[in-house]
Order: sequence, then structure tokens, then C-alpha cells
Amino acid sequence: MLAMTLLILASALWVAAHVGIAGTALRGRIVARTGEAGFRIGYSLLSVVSIALLVQAWGAAPVVPLWFAPEWLRWLLALAMLPAFLLFVASVATPNPTAVAGKLDEAGPRGIQRITRHPMLWSFALWALVHLIGKGTLAGLFFFGAFLVTALVGMPSIDRKLAARDPALWARLAPATSIIPFAAILAGRNRLVLAEIPRLVWILGALAWVGILIGHAWLFGYPALLI
Repeated sequence: MLAMTLLILASALWVAAHVGIAGTALRGRIVARTGEAGFRIGYSLLSVVSIALLVQAWGAAPVVPLWFAPEWLRWLLALAMLPAFLLFVASVATPNPTAVAGKLDEAGPRGIQRITRHPMLWSFALWALVHLIGKGTLAGLFFFGAFLVTALVGMPSIDRKLAARDPALWARLAPATSIIPFAAILAGRNRLVLAEIPRLVWILGALAWVGILIGHAWLFGYPALLI
């Protein structure tokens, strides 16, 4: 009971740090007192502490089953991790205006930005959702749920901060992109141009996916298809 309580508290701390501070007016008040550099140092330390507590609490939490994913669903979950890897690799391999110090191409949104302006957060959200469903435990609900909430809430939060910080960039980015993948394309505000996504993204994303599928048991202690 104590271990589960600690996991719940650690999950709450993680969400509070990323949703209750970074994405609210509280951030501005703290910056006014500490300065931007002071806030970043303090926030980085809080993030490190909260993730360390969360991982430690996850490892100590008891296994309390809530549901059992059938075998066919586990295969679908494993397949769903492929776009998660592709989104993550694309987010770090190509410029993205919603990332820290990110920039927008002179020609406008290109590549992965045409699909979504938050590829990294979507990769985290997919990872969290896949493992939450696959685990089917109370501990998994809180652990992966904490990452899922912060990823999903973080997207509109980043948009608000970007719009306030750089209205000109936001005016170019918002009409031609979307939070929800492919929404701007389906709405006719953009078009899909897969050739703009570097070939290396597809190669590294696929290799990482296959590598994790094969090495999941060695890295994390249980096979990927039994997540």
C-alpha cells in the first residue's frame, strides 16, 4: 500500500511540475523572482528529482492487474510503437519551431511539421498509451498515465507560449499546421510531402523499433510483446 501511495504521489509531482508550473502563469511569477536562468536551473533540478522518484516508485510498486490485453492487441500495440519511433527521430533530426530554440523554414512548415507541429510530444504520448494499455496494471495506469497527461496537455501549452513569445512566427505556423496528426492536411490547410522527411528518419526510426522489439527483454526485463 505504501509503495502504491508513493507512486501516486510521484506521478502527481511529475504532472504538477510540468502542467502546474511550466504551462501556467506561475512560471512567469517564478521567473520574475529568480530570473530566466534561475528558473531553468530550478526547473531542471525539479524535473530530474521527479523523474527519479517516479521511476523508483514504479519499480517498487506491486502488480495489481486491472485488465489483460489479448495477444492480437499486443501485436497492434507493438506495431503502434513504429510511428512513435519515427515521430521521435523526426523531431530531433529536423528543425521544429515548437522545440526549444526551434525555427521555421522560410518556405513555411515542411516535412513532419505538415503532419503535426508536436512530433516529439506525440511520440511520448504514443509510447505512454501503448504501455498503459499493454500493462493493464494499477501501477502502469499512474506511471504511464503521468507521461500521457503531460504530453497531451503540453501541446496546447507550448502553442500558447509560442504565440505569446513570437506572434509573427505563430501567425505563419498555426494556419498550416495542427496539433492532431494529419488534421491540417485533411482540412486542406496543408499537404503531405513524405519526400521532405529525410530518409535517415525512416531508417533510424525503423532500426530503433526493431532493436527495441528484439532487445526489450534484455533492456527492461520482459519481452516487448508482453508489455
